[in-house]
Amino acid sequence: MLSSRPGQPANGLANTVLPVRPALIDRGSAARAKPGMLEGLLRSGTARAMLLSGRQALVVGNKLVLLDAAELAERLQDTAFAPEQLIYLGSALPGADLEAGTPLVLFVLPQQFEVQAEEFEAHIAGIPGGAQWAGFRDVAARLNPTDTALFIEASAIANWHATHTHCPRCGTPTRPEAGGWVRRCPADGSEHYPRTDPAIIVTVVGADDRLLLGGGGPLDAKNYSTLAGFVEPGESLEQAVVREIGEEVGVRVTASQYLGSQPWPFPASLMLGFTATTSDTEARPDGVEVTRARWFSRSELQAAVLSGEIVISSRLSIARALIEHWYGGVIRDLPETT
Repeated sequence: MLSSRPGQPANGLANTVLPVRPALIDRGSAARAKPGMLEGLLRSGTARAMLLSGRQALVVGNKLVLLDAAELAERLQDTAFAPEQLIYLGSALPGADLEAGTPLVLFVLPQQFEVQAEEFEAHIAGIPGGAQWAGFRDVAARLNPTDTALFIEASAIANWHATHTHCPRCGTPTRPEAGGWVRRCPADGSEHYPRTDPAIIVTVVGADDRLLLGGGGPLDAKNYSTLAGFVEPGESLEQAVVREIGEEVGVRVTASQYLGSQPWPFPASLMLGFTATTSDTEARPDGVEVTRARWFSRSELQAAVLSGEIVISSRLSIARALIEHWYGGVIRDLPETT
């Protein structure tokens, strides 16, 4: 939870971290390594299927559509909608919004649904009325925690398969194994595993306890957020914080502290949240990644958001959590107009 005490000591770092969200899906890394596991799971008739096409999942209202995996596999066989990948996502843990132990399989479908969605839905039994294909950003705010976790996991592994189809050593097309969590080269036998790119994301706090936020794009744009960048090979997370902040806004970081993380698989990032302090009072945007940078006191930030002068990151993001961690509570958004 966010601290109930507004702010943190000037020239210091927060002594709390972002809350740890418990895992809701057992990835089953040992189970998925068994040969034929996925085929056997489909034959068992116990698994539920999540559907993904491109970056869109099939949803209805505020829930993912989960179908009978065995029946779906049979109906899609030898059709234009046959899945390009079947991937084991794991099983529901106690506390999930599914019966504990429910196995989950991802069906990665072809991407022609803009013109064929109605035909597909007419072909498949069990799809509820009102179902639609939607991207994560479109529905994440209303999904329950289990569906959110599934959508993120499914997007990450599907993106990896789509972009790592050939062996990086010899160029031979690779084949999925281990429930879709390994790709093996049939030519040289090498195994290739999903990758995640670490990126730091930072709230920079000055000596007067003001927060530095930045934005890209046009100089008159309203969007402001935390600063972020990818970690380079051979670099520690703390070194990446210092380098990125120096490169993007010309501010020298004197100390940093890790607060928490968020997977963001669009396409393959893990956002590692930090808060950092500086004695500098002037920010110099690099004009490329950051075109605008401003310092805010707590009252200035809240007033700017409520007036519509600026827009900060949505509540879906770790950026918003980091900003509200510095703020010491929930920042009220400008009410939506109807």
